Amino acid sequence: MMMPIAHADPPGSSMIDDRWTAVDRYVTDLLIGPDPLLDAALAAADAAGLPQIAVTPPQGKLLYLLARIHGARTILELGTLAGYSTIWLARALPAGGRLVTLEANPAYAEVARGNVAAAGLADRVEVRVGAALDTLPQLDAEGAGPFDLIFIDADKDRYPDYLSWAIRLARPGSLIVGDNVVRGGALADDAEDEPRALGARRFHELLAAEPRVEATTIQTVGEKGYDGFTLARVRD
Repeated sequence: MMMPIAHADPPGSSMIDDRWTAVDRYVTDLLIGPDPLLDAALAAADAAGLPQIAVTPPQGKLLYLLARIHGARTILELGTLAGYSTIWLARALPAGGRLVTLEANPAYAEVARGNVAAAGLADRVEVRVGAALDTLPQLDAEGAGPFDLIFIDADKDRYPDYLSWAIRLARPGSLIVGDNVVRGGALADDAEDEPRALGARRFHELLAAEPRVEATTIQTVGEKGYDGFTLARVRD
């Protein structure tokens, strides 16, 4: 039985420990370094009034490393925003690789296209506009898959549906990454009925019941607060 969680601050809470941000900045300075193109992408997002919910530089580097380690040639991203994580993932692709990213908001997609082009990645990235549950069937009908890596970072209450589509559009050995799934600890609080927390919980329940995948979830802290991500692999 899940136990209630006391004082579980949601992502973006003002109760973030300053040390988490300091460590993120230390890691960014030492292991990632300055990146004018990524900085410009964030600046463009701010100028356009987009929400400041992109992955952090250490998280972006993790996505890049996962894609490189896995040798991904095809990547699907659900939730583009301004294209910050898109750029990280697209940089990991080899020559001839491709990335399809889905964004529901046309204004966000326009900013993302500009950022991707400025990063020199327009030849390998396709930004599709529309609700993911509309565009995912289109991708399937076109035979766009299978994808080697699928990154889910869209509306959290739809994560169970996105998982089903991710498995459908994957192949044996594909990786599926689901972001923002711990919800400040609400994931394990059975008294929590917020739709995004319920979506994350159902997402985990489906993973547990799905024989085609193996998965784990890692809790994280950082400048965006307390959260976590799920890493799943489609079985051979």
